[in-house]
Amino acid sequence: MTKNRIYLNAFDMNCAGHQSPGLWTHPEDESHRYKDSEYWIELAKLLEKGRFDAVFIADVLGTYDVYKGSRDAAVRQGAQSPVNDPLLVVPLMSAVTEHLGFGVTASVTHEHPYPFSRRMSTLDHLTKGRVGWNIVTSYLKSAAVNMGLEDQLKHDDRYDLAEEYVEVCYKLWEESWEDDAVKLDKENGVYTDPNKVHDIQHEGKYFKVPGAHLSEPSPQRTPVLYQAGASIKGRTFAAKNAECVFIGAPTLNVAKETVRRLRADVAKTGRTQDEIKILTMFTPIVGRTEDEANAKYEEYKKHISHEGALALFGGWTGIDLSKYDADQVIDYIENDSIRSALEGFTKIDPDKQWTVEEIKNFVGIGGMSAYTVGSPEQVADTMEEWVNETGVDGFNIAYAITPGTFKDFIEYVVPILQDRGLVQKEYTGNTLRDNLFGYGDRLRDHHPGKRQKIDLLVK
Repeated sequence: MTKNRIYLNAFDMNCAGHQSPGLWTHPEDESHRYKDSEYWIELAKLLEKGRFDAVFIADVLGTYDVYKGSRDAAVRQGAQSPVNDPLLVVPLMSAVTEHLGFGVTASVTHEHPYPFSRRMSTLDHLTKGRVGWNIVTSYLKSAAVNMGLEDQLKHDDRYDLAEEYVEVCYKLWEESWEDDAVKLDKENGVYTDPNKVHDIQHEGKYFKVPGAHLSEPSPQRTPVLYQAGASIKGRTFAAKNAECVFIGAPTLNVAKETVRRLRADVAKTGRTQDEIKILTMFTPIVGRTEDEANAKYEEYKKHISHEGALALFGGWTGIDLSKYDADQVIDYIENDSIRSALEGFTKIDPDKQWTVEEIKNFVGIGGMSAYTVGSPEQVADTMEEWVNETGVDGFNIAYAITPGTFKDFIEYVVPILQDRGLVQKEYTGNTLRDNLFGYGDRLRDHHPGKRQKIDLLVK
């Protein structure tokens, strides 16, 4: 029996055909409108109507060029290319909503924390405390090369950098400005008391930031912290820092084992299990009846781009499947891409071996995570099964077509989940953090972001 409510995020990207390569060719798909403000405004209104906790916007800073050693397949098939900035659509969506949260992806590898921290504070102000940061370390070599590097940083080195990056951000967000620094004293002509603004004096291996934060404290100070790494280093980082963790699991067994590992790592840090919400990516294909859903699924399959699927898989895993036979089983090969993505298809689930042919068909709808096809009741049952069997707290709902997948899910499935007491009927908090956890707007006192015990007051 499911005890807690199910958390719902909508998974999107500022591009066409996010997780279902080729389905932008479907006549009802509108993902090509990603560059229009109206698309994001309409989506935000729809998701808040469906009581989604947040819209989670993915991002990459390079193109998928592992497959056949070229970006041509990704560009030709619209496989997350072209792609626009994820942060800039947030003010559009926040202006037409009151409660919907916004998780935005930004890499620690390719932007300095000093200007980045200001951008996030700005968004937290503009959204009145409804922004979250998906902390990524960038897995595409093409991004590193175009940022002027010879190669991407090694996988584990990227997480070492990430630890210092978030330390700098924590100092800027949590310690630099006191809560009452801004006086807005018109009578005495004092906007901010300079004695309540402090330099952070950070000097580390990767960054030197001596000064103060540029922005005054925002409603949450630190945005809600999302993270998606499920490798050993990724889980260690998530267990220490994250408040929400996203996983990509093609099967129940993979999800169950990934959750078990994450929960074990959280326990080692002394944090309680309810401090981290784990959400798995999931694509629902819903019809008013099972037959209608199956008909949709068969229609969607006609639009899958296998070339696009192989391009995405290559970028995610670092494996060029053009060098493999269609019936060849894929084995784990360690490299500097998303290790957990390849583990999910090779090591974690002992009951499943994946061939190249199976992978390109599976990835064609919903990317590297599970999808389900059925009536509203069947989809709701499947989601409840995943929560009960795997221990996930909710779902990152990806689309086959947009906004159609979201519209169907909200119209047909959400009411059933609400009637079962599994999805919220009303929002309970004003900020994203308070809505998710119910303990206020700020980080908990024992979170590492609040434990930056810097003696700023004497500086």
